[in-house]
Amino acid sequence: MKQSIQLRLGQHLTMTPQLQQAIRLLQLSTLELHQEIQEALDTNLMLETAEEGELTTPPAGESLTDLATPVDGASPTRAEAGDEERWGDGERDATGETTIPQELPLDSEWADHFDGYTGGGGGEEGDFDPLTQQSRPETLQDFLHWQLNLCRLDSTERAIATAIVDAIDADGYLTQSCEELREALGEEGLTVQEIETVLHRIQALDPPGVGARDLAECLLIQLRQRPQPSPATRDAIAICQHCITALSRNDLERIQRQLHLTPDALTAALAEIRALQPRPGSLIAAPKPEYVIPDVFVSKKAGVWRVELNPEATPRLRINADYARLVRRADQSDTNAVLRNHLQEARWFIKSLQSRNDTVLRVATKIVEMQRDFLDRGEEAMKSMVLRDIAEALELHESTVSRVTTHKYMHTPRGTFEFKYFFSSHVNTTEGGECSSVAIRALIRKLVAAEPATKPLSDQRIAAILSDQGINVARRTVAKYRENMGIAASSERRRLA
Repeated sequence: MKQSIQLRLGQHLTMTPQLQQAIRLLQLSTLELHQEIQEALDTNLMLETAEEGELTTPPAGESLTDLATPVDGASPTRAEAGDEERWGDGERDATGETTIPQELPLDSEWADHFDGYTGGGGGEEGDFDPLTQQSRPETLQDFLHWQLNLCRLDSTERAIATAIVDAIDADGYLTQSCEELREALGEEGLTVQEIETVLHRIQALDPPGVGARDLAECLLIQLRQRPQPSPATRDAIAICQHCITALSRNDLERIQRQLHLTPDALTAALAEIRALQPRPGSLIAAPKPEYVIPDVFVSKKAGVWRVELNPEATPRLRINADYARLVRRADQSDTNAVLRNHLQEARWFIKSLQSRNDTVLRVATKIVEMQRDFLDRGEEAMKSMVLRDIAEALELHESTVSRVTTHKYMHTPRGTFEFKYFFSSHVNTTEGGECSSVAIRALIRKLVAAEPATKPLSDQRIAAILSDQGINVARRTVAKYRENMGIAASSERRRLA
């Protein structure tokens, strides 16, 4: 093969380290971004946080040390002026300085002589974090073991009780049968009746209904623990014993016919059952709350919706002026090379953060602009919108908009929403327009809330009502939206008069 030289003209995109860093920061959530910034502060000596109102660089001819030194004759700072108040009633020497007394009464407290003393550690008041003082959250097993310690149990019964408690899930239900527990314990001569005896003692503990093997037993335990059972309570026990399947299907006619109950008695019994707790373990082992830090704040001022970045979401960074002065351009030493690299990386990092903030603000502003009706009137006015709409309006790539809208949150007067919440598919209307899926869900929720309890709306009827309003939606689409919102079927929503 003959070798030759050819000239070709083409375009290609080079992913520089700076571009890779900017893309990576763009898709991080607020928590992940804080971790990334903290890691950069720990590894790069040129970076430091800048508080609001601080000077990023000292004036010409002055160093940072000179700026921190008070001028002769100047008034003392707030910290210096508060020294006298902090020492309180301490003694003063000949120069007027406050000193600590040599001896104090044995029954005296520091707070009696020094008003500012709080008895805390050496940290400042702002360093106290109440979250670090929290202990490990109490689980359902911990609560049950604590109650078992107050019971009189022999060694065998305590071993059985421990095995039963360990087999109880977070909802409070026993996940293993008595036969499986007997095989797991592996003790000779141990019978299923002995395990059931200990199980009944555990089922008598708090919370009521714990240790049940199914829903019917959980409800029965709670009903039987009522101190003064009423006729409604006895009817509720009968329903849980004999008609639990019909109850799950909301087949009220069958329950009424099988137990020979009057409509009023059935209504009172169902009210007793609805007051019970189907997941007793959730009363003790509550899920840990997850806190969301919004990236932007949306507010209405003078009739105009405004979008602002959350200053707490992205800390302000700056270049350390003292270390930056140590960089010498002509110096080729290893130390100077390290300083130059740190300085360049710090500049890239700050620029990437600024680019991320600008992109997030642009996308959030455009979302608010396109969803202004939602902010004014609610979910029913939500417009259909896809990523392409924002990308074309801002001249960005769809992948960039996807990264910006992932794990980013917006605080509005109607609540805190993820950016992706404002994007939804659409359904065509009879007038040639579009209706978003969020608006359709809101309409379905509104129709279900206003329906008569004795004759709830079926999916077909809801689809017909929406069609009358100009929204063409199929029955199966209504059923899908209803299930996604956790709304039961019409047969399960029906109530007695």
